[in-house]
Amino acid sequence: MQLSILGPLEIHDRHGTLVEVTGLKRRALLATLVLCAGRTVSADRLIAELWGERPPANAANALQAHIRRLRKVIEVACGEPDRIVTRPPGYLLSLRPGETDAVEFLGHLGRAKKLAGAEPARALPLLRSALALWRGPALEGCVVGDMCATEAVVLEEHRLTALEILYDASLRANQHGEVIGELEETSAAYPLRERFYDQLMVALHRSDRQSDALGVYDRARRRLLHELGVEPGPVLRARMRSILANVPTTDPEPPPARDFARTESAELSRELAELQQRIDTLASRQEALLESLRSPARERMPRG
Repeated sequence: MQLSILGPLEIHDRHGTLVEVTGLKRRALLATLVLCAGRTVSADRLIAELWGERPPANAANALQAHIRRLRKVIEVACGEPDRIVTRPPGYLLSLRPGETDAVEFLGHLGRAKKLAGAEPARALPLLRSALALWRGPALEGCVVGDMCATEAVVLEEHRLTALEILYDASLRANQHGEVIGELEETSAAYPLRERFYDQLMVALHRSDRQSDALGVYDRARRRLLHELGVEPGPVLRARMRSILANVPTTDPEPPPARDFARTESAELSRELAELQQRIDTLASRQEALLESLRSPARERMPRG
């Protein structure tokens, strides 16, 4: 069985045949269980993911019905009836290594990161294989709740990181000519991501296209000023100056060695929790204020 979430949600059986999962809610439920594979997800959390803050009165029964249908789908795909198990207070999806494209992608990316600095040529096939697993936006067509929406953003950030490492490794392996076209497309698709401009400027300058490299800087500057009202950062400005001076370009600096997508996701979750706590506190204060305003009014009301 193969569960694919790097694009529209798909399930293929052991023979490679597509197994259909019908209904947006059911696809969203399966996506949530895949993201939390090996961990119990409470029924309350699943209901919140599928129906938000105002679930229908029959949400618990509807969730159970969706689980029953998904169990049949998974059984058709892998021939095993007990992959989705009931485990209070909710449900758990059991997956084996290699059964999801996201795990395979992250595995390739992790190995490539270790090789990219010292052995860039060995990292390139891993990065190409990792990126080839993507068929479109992560979890496309099955995002209805906050959990899937957040994880889709995290996975997309990992994909962009893989692209950055791919182009860095290509430049270190003296394959600058091979990636110019890709970098043109990628920098146009992500015009606020300065790193792609930097990599493209290096590739063009090393291909004896100094004027084109400076044109990339001008394009980046105009776009950043128009969209954000800011000048390019120090890295891009330094690159422009070195190209103007016709100094041999150095490799782009590697990104910080941290899993910033997960870090940002954790920071976002903490900020949302703090915001919710503040909202609850303000709501309590508002209710107390309203109650204090009601009390004198009741005392002034005529009796009998």
